[in-house]
Amino acid sequence: MAFCKFSVDLIANNTTNVDNIFINNYLPYADAKFVKIYLYGLYKCQDSNSKDNTIENFANELRLKTEDIEQAYTYWQEQGLVQILNVIPFEVRYLPISDVLTNTKKYNAKKYESFNAQAQEILSGRMITPNEYREYYDVIERFHVEKDALLMIIKYCVDIKGDNVGYAYITTIAKDWANQKITTSKQVEEKLLEFENLRTGLENICKLMGYKKTTGLEERNLYRKWVEQGFDDEVLNYVAKKLKEKKKPNFSYMDNLLEQYFALKLFSQNEIELYEEEKKSATQIAKTVTRNLGLYIENLEPVVDNYIFNWLRLGFSENILQAISNYCFKTNTRTLEGMDRVLNKFHKMGILTEKALTEYFDEVLIQDKKIKTILESIGLSRNVNQYDRDKYKVWKEIWNMPEDVLEYACTLAVGKDQPMQYLSSIISTFHDKNICTLEDAKKSFEIVNTKSVNSNFSTGRTYSKEEYNALYQSIEEIEI
Repeated sequence: MAFCKFSVDLIANNTTNVDNIFINNYLPYADAKFVKIYLYGLYKCQDSNSKDNTIENFANELRLKTEDIEQAYTYWQEQGLVQILNVIPFEVRYLPISDVLTNTKKYNAKKYESFNAQAQEILSGRMITPNEYREYYDVIERFHVEKDALLMIIKYCVDIKGDNVGYAYITTIAKDWANQKITTSKQVEEKLLEFENLRTGLENICKLMGYKKTTGLEERNLYRKWVEQGFDDEVLNYVAKKLKEKKKPNFSYMDNLLEQYFALKLFSQNEIELYEEEKKSATQIAKTVTRNLGLYIENLEPVVDNYIFNWLRLGFSENILQAISNYCFKTNTRTLEGMDRVLNKFHKMGILTEKALTEYFDEVLIQDKKIKTILESIGLSRNVNQYDRDKYKVWKEIWNMPEDVLEYACTLAVGKDQPMQYLSSIISTFHDKNICTLEDAKKSFEIVNTKSVNSNFSTGRTYSKEEYNALYQSIEEIEI
């Protein structure tokens, strides 16, 4: 009798742990009665020293015959989950399930005599080794694949790869199909029929593409995926022909191409042809843009996909993209990322056409020339900045300050320590006092050393380097 043990009540109120490996890998495939016996035995192991822990009591509690119990544990011993220690009296030891998956299992050779003979007949090009046989047994018992089903899979692999096909290829397919719940000969037959229906389409693709290699599982799975995605034979044959024209007879390349079409929801030949024409045009734009930026990029596909298509979708035309790429080069923005930032700013401003771009450039340059004249009139020789532009916009567009009043205010700022700030305060005073005529402005100040401001501004559409720099600065200072 054991020195220490659980009470009957404690055992009854405790829990019995069932390994998930058992639930996933063994429970679905075993006889329901065998599962019942295994689980109840697992529970009884918690009180293994009890006097009533016998096969007779076990059978009575489950209302089964002792023969049923013996048969069940014989099955579980074959699975490697238990070990029968004695027959009289009947004694069973439960083993760790994790060990079953890591240890090499011993199989009954007589059980597989017929399977071995049939497998060797199918693989007539070479001798099957004992290790290879064990791999097949492992697939049969661990993945619960029927023997006849595995023989059909071996025959299928021989048809694809020849009778010298390696067992690693065979077991990979068998395990993959088992994971898809294809384990019986009927299910394998249905799978092979499905492949046969796809075979003709796959052969047409190979012929049209100019694919000379033998197709295998990978190519068949790709073809099945394309069909399931919604591509019909017309589209698949069309794409295959295009690949032959490009001298790229490659299933991986075709898959990448079809993935693009699938992502763009292009499922008809007409849709794909239209897209390819757009892509061809976009590629030409990419050549022009990269050349204008001073870039050499051998593979333009990433440029088209990541930049050109995005810019065209924003509404920019080919001509404006060419104009802006020239603008970027002359203002030392000589990267695609930099041009993208500039275009996003133009898009925010609603400048999408050549006309709008020209008008904006002219407006900025004319305005900057006016501001430059003001700066010079008050004794400043620096370049125009965004602060100046913002101030000028308030004076002219928001406050509607007349040109002659603005010129008069400039005369008052001449000689001051901070002439621009002084000019701004004078114009603010005019605005606060609702002064909108030159006469009223003069009444507010004593006229001393008046000096007129030249307001003749030239316009033009041919931009110098300095003008480009001014335009660039004005764009850079705009927040996206």
